[in-house]
Amino acid sequence: MHEKFTALTPALYEYLLAHNPSQDEALRALEVETAALGPISMMQIAREQGAFLTLLARLLGARQAVEIGTFTGYSAISIARGLAPGGRLLCCDVSEEWTAIARRYWARAGVADRIELRLAPALETLRSLPDASEIDLAFIDADKTSYLSYYEELLPRLRRGGLIVFDNVLWGGQVADPSNREESTVALRALNDFVARDTRVEAVMIPVADGLTLVRKP
Repeated sequence: MHEKFTALTPALYEYLLAHNPSQDEALRALEVETAALGPISMMQIAREQGAFLTLLARLLGARQAVEIGTFTGYSAISIARGLAPGGRLLCCDVSEEWTAIARRYWARAGVADRIELRLAPALETLRSLPDASEIDLAFIDADKTSYLSYYEELLPRLRRGGLIVFDNVLWGGQVADPSNREESTVALRALNDFVARDTRVEAVMIPVADGLTLVRKP
């Protein structure tokens, strides 16, 4: 088989960014402030992921969205901007420090009125939600060892036709290295295998940034 993928170089990645929606002032400033935090800034999603999440929310006509892992708020802004009128985003995180930055930028981006932040272990928050299938879109970008648990809590609450989006499913290529037995790598590998076999859903893994898996509940 011919290799049907294009390896990204820095120049090609800049070309890609130039042909995606441009950042506004709030997202640019948030990216700069987050980068100044040092290596931990790698937890912020990529620009093209943000644009993709906004588009997904719009395509779904999402009114109820959930985010697991908020960090400094870039992905939350992206999702909130794609919500239908009256839509709400529930953000789950445990860090007051990082989400304090997020709160400032939600206000700056004009989406604070659409976002509810709950500072608590995400599983506790998810288990407190109604059992009804009302969630249109969920984005999971938190501790990798809990991804499968988050999935099992979200799936019954996802409406038919709704999406769960997992970030970091390629994990820098480490998931394809069987010799790598690091805990997060093993957890992501197990999740990827599980979702690919799960007959309850339709799933597609795509090489956006560090890998996204889109899971649709039919």
